[in-house]
Amino acid sequence: MRTRGWASTPTVVATTVVCGFVLALAYLNKARCAGAPYDGLGRSLIFDRIKDSSVCYSDIQYLWIGRDIDNHVFPYLHGAIDSAGNLSGGTVEYPVLSGLLMWLGAIGAHNDAQFLLHSALILMPFGLATAWMLGRLAGPPALLWSLGPPLVLYGFHNWELPVVAAATAATFVVVYYQRIPLRTRATGAAVLLAVGLCLKIYPGIFLLPLLAYVFTGGLDGRELPPSATGRFDPRGALIVAGAAVATTVAINLPFAVLGYDGWRASFTFQSAREADITTNSVWYWGIRPLFGSVEGPTSAYAQFVSIASPLLIAASFALALWLGYRRFQREGSYPWVVVSAAMLCGFMLLHKVHSPQYTLWLLPFLVLVRVPRAAIAGYLVADLAIGIGVFRYFHALSTGSNASTWELVVQFGVWGRAALLVVLFFVFLRSRPRWEPAPARAPAPVSGLSPVGTP
Repeated sequence: MRTRGWASTPTVVATTVVCGFVLALAYLNKARCAGAPYDGLGRSLIFDRIKDSSVCYSDIQYLWIGRDIDNHVFPYLHGAIDSAGNLSGGTVEYPVLSGLLMWLGAIGAHNDAQFLLHSALILMPFGLATAWMLGRLAGPPALLWSLGPPLVLYGFHNWELPVVAAATAATFVVVYYQRIPLRTRATGAAVLLAVGLCLKIYPGIFLLPLLAYVFTGGLDGRELPPSATGRFDPRGALIVAGAAVATTVAINLPFAVLGYDGWRASFTFQSAREADITTNSVWYWGIRPLFGSVEGPTSAYAQFVSIASPLLIAASFALALWLGYRRFQREGSYPWVVVSAAMLCGFMLLHKVHSPQYTLWLLPFLVLVRVPRAAIAGYLVADLAIGIGVFRYFHALSTGSNASTWELVVQFGVWGRAALLVVLFFVFLRSRPRWEPAPARAPAPVSGLSPVGTP
Protein backbone atom coordinates (compact mmCIF):
# COMPACT_ATOMS: atom_id res chain seq x y z
CA MET A 1 0.00 0.00 0.00
CA ARG A 2 1.25 3.46 -0.87
CA THR A 3 0.35 4.93 2.47
CA ARG A 4 2.60 6.67 4.93
CA GLY A 5 2.76 6.26 8.67
CA TRP A 6 -0.04 7.98 10.54
CA ALA A 7 0.46 10.89 12.88
CA SER A 8 1.80 10.14 16.34
CA THR A 9 -0.53 9.90 19.31
CA PRO A 10 0.84 13.10 20.98
CA THR A 11 0.11 15.05 17.79
CA VAL A 12 -3.44 13.69 17.64
CA VAL A 13 -4.06 14.39 21.32
CA ALA A 14 -2.71 17.94 21.00
CA THR A 15 -4.92 18.60 17.98
CA THR A 16 -7.97 17.34 19.84
CA VAL A 17 -7.23 19.27 23.04
CA VAL A 18 -6.71 22.50 21.09
CA CYS A 19 -10.02 21.87 19.37
CA GLY A 20 -11.71 21.55 22.76
CA PHE A 21 -10.40 24.94 23.88
CA VAL A 22 -11.44 26.60 20.62
CA LEU A 23 -14.91 25.07 20.83
CA ALA A 24 -15.22 26.54 24.31
CA LEU A 25 -14.37 29.94 22.81
CA ALA A 26 -16.90 29.31 20.05
CA TYR A 27 -19.61 28.76 22.65
CA LEU A 28 -18.63 31.84 24.63
CA ASN A 29 -18.71 33.87 21.43
CA LYS A 30 -22.34 32.90 20.75
CA ALA A 31 -23.35 33.04 24.42
CA ARG A 32 -22.73 36.80 24.36
CA CYS A 33 -26.17 37.02 22.72
CA ALA A 34 -27.93 34.95 25.39
CA GLY A 35 -28.97 35.42 28.99
CA ALA A 36 -31.47 37.05 31.35
CA PRO A 37 -33.74 38.90 31.15
CA TYR A 38 -36.06 36.89 28.88
CA ASP A 39 -39.40 37.63 27.28
CA GLY A 40 -42.49 35.47 27.74
CA LEU A 41 -41.28 32.96 25.13
CA GLY A 42 -37.88 32.50 26.70
CA ARG A 43 -36.04 34.69 24.20
CA SER A 44 -33.10 36.68 25.58
CA LEU A 45 -34.01 40.36 25.27
CA ILE A 46 -30.42 41.16 24.39
CA PHE A 47 -30.50 38.89 21.33
CA ASP A 48 -32.27 41.19 18.88
CA ARG A 49 -30.34 44.22 20.14
CA ILE A 50 -26.79 42.94 19.60
CA LYS A 51 -26.93 39.77 17.45
CA ASP A 52 -25.71 41.60 14.33
CA SER A 53 -23.74 44.50 15.75
CA SER A 54 -21.73 42.21 18.05
CA VAL A 55 -21.59 39.32 15.55
CA CYS A 56 -22.89 36.77 18.03
CA TYR A 57 -25.94 35.64 16.07
CA SER A 58 -26.57 31.89 15.82
CA ASP A 59 -29.30 29.92 14.09
CA ILE A 60 -29.43 27.73 17.19
CA GLN A 61 -30.58 30.57 19.39
CA TYR A 62 -32.76 32.12 16.68
CA LEU A 63 -34.72 28.92 16.03
CA TRP A 64 -35.67 28.48 19.68
CA ILE A 65 -38.85 30.30 18.64
CA GLY A 66 -40.90 29.62 15.53
CA ARG A 67 -40.44 25.87 15.03
CA ASP A 68 -42.12 24.62 18.24
CA ILE A 69 -38.72 23.75 19.63
CA ASP A 70 -39.52 25.82 22.70
CA ASN A 71 -42.72 23.76 23.10
CA HIS A 72 -40.71 20.50 22.99
CA VAL A 73 -42.78 19.14 20.08
CA PHE A 74 -41.28 15.99 18.55
CA PRO A 75 -40.24 17.02 15.03
CA TYR A 76 -42.09 16.37 11.76
CA LEU A 77 -44.87 14.04 12.93
CA HIS A 78 -47.50 16.77 13.22
CA GLY A 79 -45.83 19.35 11.01
CA ALA A 80 -46.88 21.24 7.91
CA ILE A 81 -46.01 24.18 5.68
CA ASP A 82 -48.50 26.81 4.59
CA SER A 83 -48.79 28.65 1.27
CA ALA A 84 -46.56 31.43 2.58
CA GLY A 85 -43.77 28.97 3.39
CA ASN A 86 -44.21 29.06 7.17
CA LEU A 87 -43.43 25.83 9.03
CA SER A 88 -45.52 24.61 11.94
CA GLY A 89 -46.18 21.60 14.15
CA GLY A 90 -42.58 20.78 14.94
CA THR A 91 -41.22 20.66 11.40
CA VAL A 92 -37.80 22.23 10.88
CA GLU A 93 -36.11 23.04 7.57
CA TYR A 94 -33.44 20.36 7.93
CA PRO A 95 -33.30 16.60 7.33
CA VAL A 96 -34.62 14.37 10.07
CA LEU A 97 -31.44 13.68 12.04
CA SER A 98 -30.73 17.39 12.45
CA GLY A 99 -34.32 17.82 13.58
CA LEU A 100 -33.79 15.14 16.20
CA LEU A 101 -30.64 16.86 17.46
CA MET A 102 -32.56 20.10 17.79
CA TRP A 103 -35.30 18.35 19.75
CA LEU A 104 -32.73 16.72 22.02
CA GLY A 105 -31.06 20.05 22.66
CA ALA A 106 -34.36 21.50 23.81
CA ILE A 107 -35.01 18.81 26.42
CA GLY A 108 -34.86 20.48 29.81
CA ALA A 109 -34.42 23.94 28.26
CA HIS A 110 -36.82 26.74 29.15
CA ASN A 111 -35.14 29.60 27.32
CA ASP A 112 -32.84 30.20 24.35
CA ALA A 113 -29.70 30.42 26.52
CA GLN A 114 -30.29 26.94 27.92
CA PHE A 115 -31.09 25.65 24.44
CA LEU A 116 -27.82 27.09 23.12
CA LEU A 117 -25.86 25.50 25.97
CA HIS A 118 -27.52 22.09 25.66
CA SER A 119 -27.05 22.12 21.89
CA ALA A 120 -23.38 23.06 22.28
CA LEU A 121 -22.84 20.14 24.68
CA ILE A 122 -24.44 17.78 22.14
CA LEU A 123 -22.45 19.16 19.20
CA MET A 124 -19.03 19.44 20.86
CA PRO A 125 -18.14 15.70 20.75
CA PHE A 126 -18.62 15.73 16.97
CA GLY A 127 -16.16 18.58 16.61
CA LEU A 128 -13.64 16.77 18.81
CA ALA A 129 -14.09 13.54 16.86
CA THR A 130 -13.42 15.41 13.63
CA ALA A 131 -10.24 16.87 15.11
CA TRP A 132 -9.08 13.42 16.21
CA MET A 133 -9.67 11.84 12.80
CA LEU A 134 -8.05 14.71 10.91
CA GLY A 135 -5.12 14.66 13.30
CA ARG A 136 -4.61 10.93 12.78
CA LEU A 137 -4.76 11.19 8.99
CA ALA A 138 -2.97 14.50 8.40
CA GLY A 139 -0.91 15.31 11.50
CA PRO A 140 -0.14 18.98 12.31
CA PRO A 141 -2.14 20.39 9.33
CA ALA A 142 -5.23 19.30 11.28
CA LEU A 143 -4.70 22.43 13.37
CA LEU A 144 -6.37 24.26 10.49
CA TRP A 145 -9.58 22.67 11.72
CA SER A 146 -8.87 22.94 15.45
CA LEU A 147 -7.37 26.41 15.56
CA GLY A 148 -8.86 28.19 12.55
CA PRO A 149 -11.24 31.17 12.82
CA PRO A 150 -14.15 29.26 11.20
CA LEU A 151 -14.52 27.00 14.23
CA VAL A 152 -14.93 30.02 16.50
CA LEU A 153 -17.33 31.77 14.14
CA TYR A 154 -19.45 28.78 13.14
CA GLY A 155 -18.88 25.94 15.59
CA PHE A 156 -22.22 26.68 17.23
CA HIS A 157 -23.77 28.84 14.55
CA ASN A 158 -25.86 25.95 13.24
CA TRP A 159 -25.89 22.16 13.50
CA GLU A 160 -22.87 21.56 11.22
CA LEU A 161 -20.48 19.63 13.46
CA PRO A 162 -22.32 16.27 13.28
CA VAL A 163 -22.52 16.27 9.49
CA VAL A 164 -18.86 17.27 9.15
CA ALA A 165 -17.94 14.44 11.51
CA ALA A 166 -19.98 11.94 9.47
CA ALA A 167 -18.35 13.00 6.19
CA THR A 168 -14.87 12.92 7.72
CA ALA A 169 -15.52 9.53 9.30
CA ALA A 170 -16.42 8.08 5.90
CA THR A 171 -13.01 9.05 4.57
CA PHE A 172 -11.33 7.86 7.74
CA VAL A 173 -12.90 4.39 7.55
CA VAL A 174 -11.82 3.82 3.95
CA VAL A 175 -8.30 5.24 4.34
CA TYR A 176 -7.24 4.25 7.85
CA TYR A 177 -8.42 0.66 8.13
CA GLN A 178 -6.48 -0.65 5.15
CA ARG A 179 -6.35 -4.23 6.44
CA ILE A 180 -10.12 -4.57 6.16
CA PRO A 181 -11.39 -5.56 2.67
CA LEU A 182 -12.37 -2.60 0.52
CA ARG A 183 -15.97 -3.68 0.11
CA THR A 184 -16.42 -3.77 3.88
CA ARG A 185 -14.70 -0.42 4.44
CA ALA A 186 -16.65 1.23 1.66
CA THR A 187 -19.94 -0.17 2.93
CA GLY A 188 -19.24 1.35 6.33
CA ALA A 189 -18.34 4.64 4.65
CA ALA A 190 -21.56 4.53 2.62
CA VAL A 191 -23.59 4.14 5.80
CA LEU A 192 -21.79 7.16 7.30
CA LEU A 193 -22.41 9.22 4.16
CA ALA A 194 -26.07 8.28 4.29
CA VAL A 195 -26.20 9.40 7.93
CA GLY A 196 -24.60 12.66 6.80
CA LEU A 197 -27.21 13.00 4.06
CA CYS A 198 -29.91 12.69 6.72
CA LEU A 199 -28.20 15.46 8.68
CA LYS A 200 -27.45 18.09 6.01
CA ILE A 201 -27.66 16.47 2.53
CA TYR A 202 -24.21 17.33 1.13
CA PRO A 203 -22.28 14.16 2.16
CA GLY A 204 -24.60 12.18 -0.10
CA ILE A 205 -22.78 13.55 -3.15
CA PHE A 206 -19.56 11.84 -2.04
CA LEU A 207 -21.17 8.46 -2.62
CA LEU A 208 -20.61 8.78 -6.39
CA PRO A 209 -16.78 8.99 -6.27
CA LEU A 210 -16.75 6.33 -3.54
CA LEU A 211 -18.67 3.99 -5.85
CA ALA A 212 -16.18 4.74 -8.63
CA TYR A 213 -13.33 3.87 -6.26
CA VAL A 214 -14.90 0.54 -5.37
CA PHE A 215 -15.86 -0.21 -8.97
CA THR A 216 -12.26 0.33 -10.12
CA GLY A 217 -10.75 -1.90 -7.43
CA GLY A 218 -9.45 0.66 -4.95
CA LEU A 219 -5.78 1.52 -4.61
CA ASP A 220 -4.03 0.76 -7.91
CA GLY A 221 -6.82 -1.69 -8.70
CA ARG A 222 -5.26 -4.14 -6.22
CA GLU A 223 -8.22 -4.31 -3.83
CA LEU A 224 -10.52 -6.33 -6.03
CA PRO A 225 -12.11 -9.21 -4.10
CA PRO A 226 -11.23 -12.78 -5.10
CA SER A 227 -14.76 -13.24 -6.43
CA ALA A 228 -14.42 -10.37 -8.91
CA THR A 229 -13.96 -11.31 -12.55
CA GLY A 230 -12.15 -8.91 -14.83
CA ARG A 231 -10.71 -5.50 -14.07
CA PHE A 232 -13.74 -4.02 -12.27
CA ASP A 233 -16.03 -4.78 -9.34
CA PRO A 234 -19.61 -3.84 -10.27
CA ARG A 235 -21.06 -6.10 -7.59
CA GLY A 236 -19.05 -4.34 -4.90
CA ALA A 237 -20.26 -0.97 -6.12
CA LEU A 238 -23.86 -2.19 -6.01
CA ILE A 239 -23.41 -3.47 -2.45
CA VAL A 240 -22.03 -0.13 -1.34
CA ALA A 241 -24.81 1.79 -3.09
CA GLY A 242 -27.39 -0.52 -1.55
CA ALA A 243 -26.02 0.13 1.94
CA ALA A 244 -26.38 3.88 1.43
CA VAL A 245 -29.92 3.58 0.08
CA ALA A 246 -31.00 1.20 2.83
CA THR A 247 -29.61 3.48 5.54
CA THR A 248 -31.30 6.54 4.09
CA VAL A 249 -34.63 4.75 3.80
CA ALA A 250 -34.39 3.26 7.30
CA ILE A 251 -33.79 6.70 8.82
CA ASN A 252 -36.47 8.56 6.87
CA LEU A 253 -39.20 5.95 6.54
CA PRO A 254 -40.61 6.20 10.09
CA PHE A 255 -41.05 9.97 9.70
CA ALA A 256 -42.46 9.68 6.19
CA VAL A 257 -44.99 7.07 7.33
CA LEU A 258 -46.01 8.62 10.65
CA GLY A 259 -45.97 12.25 9.55
CA TYR A 260 -45.66 12.53 5.78
CA ASP A 261 -46.79 16.16 5.51
CA GLY A 262 -44.35 17.31 8.18
CA TRP A 263 -41.51 15.26 6.73
CA ARG A 264 -42.12 16.54 3.21
CA ALA A 265 -42.47 20.13 4.44
CA SER A 266 -38.76 20.36 5.26
CA PHE A 267 -37.87 19.61 1.64
CA THR A 268 -40.59 21.93 0.33
CA PHE A 269 -39.20 24.75 2.47
CA GLN A 270 -35.68 24.38 1.09
CA SER A 271 -36.75 23.98 -2.53
CA ALA A 272 -38.87 27.14 -2.30
CA ARG A 273 -36.16 29.23 -0.65
CA GLU A 274 -35.08 32.18 -2.77
CA ALA A 275 -31.52 33.35 -3.40
CA ASP A 276 -32.06 36.60 -1.53
CA ILE A 277 -29.86 38.95 0.47
CA THR A 278 -29.52 36.40 3.29
CA THR A 279 -27.97 33.69 1.10
CA ASN A 280 -24.53 35.27 0.36
CA SER A 281 -24.58 33.63 -3.07
CA VAL A 282 -23.20 34.64 -6.45
CA TRP A 283 -26.78 34.42 -7.70
CA TYR A 284 -27.97 37.31 -5.57
CA TRP A 285 -24.92 39.53 -5.96
CA GLY A 286 -24.09 38.67 -9.56
CA ILE A 287 -27.22 37.54 -11.41
CA ARG A 288 -30.08 39.30 -9.66
CA PRO A 289 -29.07 42.82 -10.83
CA LEU A 290 -29.52 41.62 -14.41
CA PHE A 291 -33.22 41.02 -13.71
CA GLY A 292 -33.98 44.32 -11.98
CA SER A 293 -35.57 44.65 -8.56
CA VAL A 294 -38.52 42.28 -8.99
CA GLU A 295 -38.59 39.69 -6.20
CA GLY A 296 -40.78 36.75 -5.21
CA PRO A 297 -40.91 33.05 -6.09
CA THR A 298 -42.63 33.73 -9.41
CA SER A 299 -40.21 36.42 -10.59
CA ALA A 300 -38.06 35.80 -13.64
CA TYR A 301 -34.97 35.90 -11.44
CA ALA A 302 -36.28 33.23 -9.04
CA GLN A 303 -37.40 31.02 -11.90
CA PHE A 304 -34.02 31.35 -13.61
CA VAL A 305 -32.09 30.45 -10.46
CA SER A 306 -34.37 27.47 -9.73
CA ILE A 307 -33.41 26.00 -13.11
CA ALA A 308 -29.84 27.20 -13.61
CA SER A 309 -28.53 26.36 -10.14
CA PRO A 310 -29.27 22.60 -10.12
CA LEU A 311 -28.22 22.22 -13.75
CA LEU A 312 -24.86 23.87 -13.15
CA ILE A 313 -24.32 21.92 -9.95
CA ALA A 314 -24.96 18.68 -11.85
CA ALA A 315 -22.56 19.82 -14.58
CA SER A 316 -19.84 20.55 -12.01
CA PHE A 317 -20.34 17.07 -10.53
CA ALA A 318 -20.07 15.46 -13.95
CA LEU A 319 -16.90 17.43 -14.73
CA ALA A 320 -15.27 16.43 -11.42
CA LEU A 321 -16.16 12.76 -11.92
CA TRP A 322 -14.87 12.81 -15.49
CA LEU A 323 -11.58 14.48 -14.58
CA GLY A 324 -11.24 11.92 -11.81
CA TYR A 325 -11.75 9.18 -14.40
CA ARG A 326 -9.01 10.64 -16.60
CA ARG A 327 -6.67 10.61 -13.61
CA PHE A 328 -7.65 7.00 -12.93
CA GLN A 329 -6.63 6.15 -16.49
CA ARG A 330 -3.18 7.63 -15.91
CA GLU A 331 -2.50 6.44 -12.38
CA GLY A 332 -4.57 3.31 -11.83
CA SER A 333 -6.48 4.55 -8.75
CA TYR A 334 -9.71 6.52 -8.83
CA PRO A 335 -8.99 9.67 -6.72
CA TRP A 336 -12.27 9.63 -4.84
CA VAL A 337 -11.23 11.94 -2.00
CA VAL A 338 -10.09 14.80 -4.23
CA VAL A 339 -13.07 14.31 -6.55
CA SER A 340 -15.34 14.59 -3.50
CA ALA A 341 -13.59 17.83 -2.53
CA ALA A 342 -14.03 19.25 -6.03
CA MET A 343 -17.72 18.29 -6.08
CA LEU A 344 -18.20 20.10 -2.78
CA CYS A 345 -16.61 23.22 -4.29
CA GLY A 346 -19.06 23.06 -7.18
CA PHE A 347 -21.99 22.64 -4.81
CA MET A 348 -20.97 25.52 -2.54
CA LEU A 349 -20.31 27.85 -5.46
CA LEU A 350 -23.47 27.17 -7.47
CA HIS A 351 -26.12 26.43 -4.86
CA LYS A 352 -28.58 29.26 -4.35
CA VAL A 353 -27.70 29.39 -0.64
CA HIS A 354 -24.14 29.81 0.61
CA SER A 355 -24.44 30.21 4.37
CA PRO A 356 -21.27 31.30 6.23
CA GLN A 357 -21.04 28.06 8.22
CA TYR A 358 -20.58 26.00 5.04
CA THR A 359 -16.87 26.76 5.40
CA LEU A 360 -16.82 24.01 8.04
CA TRP A 361 -17.77 21.55 5.28
CA LEU A 362 -14.69 22.50 3.27
CA LEU A 363 -12.11 22.65 6.07
CA PRO A 364 -11.51 18.87 6.36
CA PHE A 365 -10.58 18.69 2.68
CA LEU A 366 -8.20 21.63 3.06
CA VAL A 367 -6.59 19.60 5.84
CA LEU A 368 -6.55 16.22 4.09
CA VAL A 369 -5.42 17.32 0.62
CA ARG A 370 -2.16 19.03 -0.26
CA VAL A 371 -3.28 22.40 -1.58
CA PRO A 372 -1.29 25.67 -1.70
CA ARG A 373 -1.21 27.56 1.56
CA ALA A 374 -1.90 30.80 -0.29
CA ALA A 375 -5.24 29.45 -1.49
CA ILE A 376 -6.17 28.38 2.04
CA ALA A 377 -5.15 31.74 3.51
CA GLY A 378 -7.06 33.62 0.82
CA TYR A 379 -10.19 31.59 1.43
CA LEU A 380 -10.03 32.18 5.18
CA VAL A 381 -9.68 35.93 4.64
CA ALA A 382 -12.67 36.01 2.30
CA ASP A 383 -14.59 33.87 4.78
CA LEU A 384 -13.84 36.31 7.59
CA ALA A 385 -15.26 39.08 5.41
CA ILE A 386 -18.52 37.15 5.21
CA GLY A 387 -18.54 35.77 8.77
CA ILE A 388 -18.17 39.24 10.26
CA GLY A 389 -19.13 41.62 7.47
CA VAL A 390 -22.54 40.23 6.63
CA PHE A 391 -23.85 40.73 10.15
CA ARG A 392 -22.44 44.23 10.39
CA TYR A 393 -24.07 44.90 7.02
CA PHE A 394 -27.45 43.69 8.28
CA HIS A 395 -27.03 45.84 11.38
CA ALA A 396 -26.35 48.92 9.24
CA LEU A 397 -29.38 48.21 7.07
CA SER A 398 -31.67 47.67 10.07
CA THR A 399 -30.57 50.86 11.82
CA GLY A 400 -30.61 53.04 8.71
CA SER A 401 -26.93 53.90 8.97
CA ASN A 402 -24.51 53.99 6.05
CA ALA A 403 -24.09 50.41 4.86
CA SER A 404 -21.88 51.04 1.83
CA THR A 405 -18.60 50.08 3.50
CA TRP A 406 -19.99 46.85 4.90
CA GLU A 407 -21.60 46.05 1.57
CA LEU A 408 -18.17 46.24 -0.04
CA VAL A 409 -16.82 43.91 2.65
CA VAL A 410 -19.62 41.43 1.96
CA GLN A 411 -19.06 41.57 -1.77
CA PHE A 412 -15.35 41.01 -1.25
CA GLY A 413 -16.23 37.92 0.77
CA VAL A 414 -18.77 36.65 -1.75
CA TRP A 415 -16.57 37.07 -4.80
CA GLY A 416 -13.38 36.11 -2.99
CA ARG A 417 -14.88 32.81 -1.88
CA ALA A 418 -16.41 32.23 -5.31
CA ALA A 419 -13.12 32.79 -7.15
CA LEU A 420 -11.22 30.55 -4.76
CA LEU A 421 -13.82 27.80 -5.00
CA VAL A 422 -13.25 27.78 -8.76
CA VAL A 423 -9.49 27.61 -8.19
CA LEU A 424 -9.81 24.92 -5.54
CA PHE A 425 -12.08 22.85 -7.78
CA PHE A 426 -9.21 22.28 -10.20
CA VAL A 427 -6.42 22.37 -7.59
CA PHE A 428 -8.09 19.54 -5.67
CA LEU A 429 -8.33 17.42 -8.81
CA ARG A 430 -4.58 17.79 -9.45
CA SER A 431 -3.51 17.28 -5.83
CA ARG A 432 -2.93 14.28 -3.60
CA PRO A 433 -4.16 13.41 -0.12
CA ARG A 434 -1.54 13.84 2.57
CA TRP A 435 -1.32 10.11 3.23
CA GLU A 436 -0.55 9.34 -0.41
CA PRO A 437 2.96 10.17 -1.65
CA ALA A 438 3.54 10.93 -5.32
CA PRO A 439 4.37 7.79 -7.32
CA ALA A 440 8.06 7.25 -7.92
CA ARG A 441 7.38 6.63 -11.61
CA ALA A 442 4.42 6.80 -13.94
CA PRO A 443 2.38 3.58 -13.65
CA ALA A 444 1.47 1.48 -16.63
CA PRO A 445 -1.82 2.39 -18.34
CA VAL A 446 -4.87 0.60 -16.98
CA SER A 447 -5.57 -2.52 -18.99
CA GLY A 448 -8.05 -1.91 -21.75
CA LEU A 449 -7.92 1.89 -21.39
CA SER A 450 -5.88 4.49 -23.20
CA PRO A 451 -3.82 7.06 -21.30
CA VAL A 452 -4.79 10.68 -21.78
CA GLY A 453 -3.19 14.02 -21.12
CA THR A 454 -3.12 15.99 -17.92
CA PRO A 455 -6.31 17.94 -17.25
